Amino acid sequence: MNLLDELRELGVSVDEGVKRLGGNTAIYKKMLCSSFVKMMKGYVVEPDFDNENYQDVIEKAHAIKGAAGNLSVTPLYEAYGEVVNLLRNGQPEQAREVLIKAIPVQEQIMGVLEKYTEKK
Repeated sequence: MNLLDELRELGVSVDEGVKRLGGNTAIYKKMLCSSFVKMMKGYVVEPDFDNENYQDVIEKAHAIKGAAGNLSVTPLYEAYGEVVNLLRNGQPEQAREVLIKAIPVQEQIMGVLEKYTEKK
């Protein structure tokens, strides 16, 4: 199995992501394994955020949503989109629940990306 097949199994819309980059699979892989991995390491969102002051969480979740959407990393795009919407609507507990469910999927996706990044 290769990188794109493993990502497909995790719900990533690989074909859509490649299409967004003009059909260039090499650029798509590079964006995922380099830019996206670095961005995700810089924008960590933990579920134990402060219920009173979560503006930083909204900003990080919004950045992740955008990057995931651009690369069609659908499970993360959907989860972080929901987190952003819930927090903007003053529902931090519900956002926390979504985040807790999304983190294992995120870890799987990042594990696959990091595995293939190390092979370079």
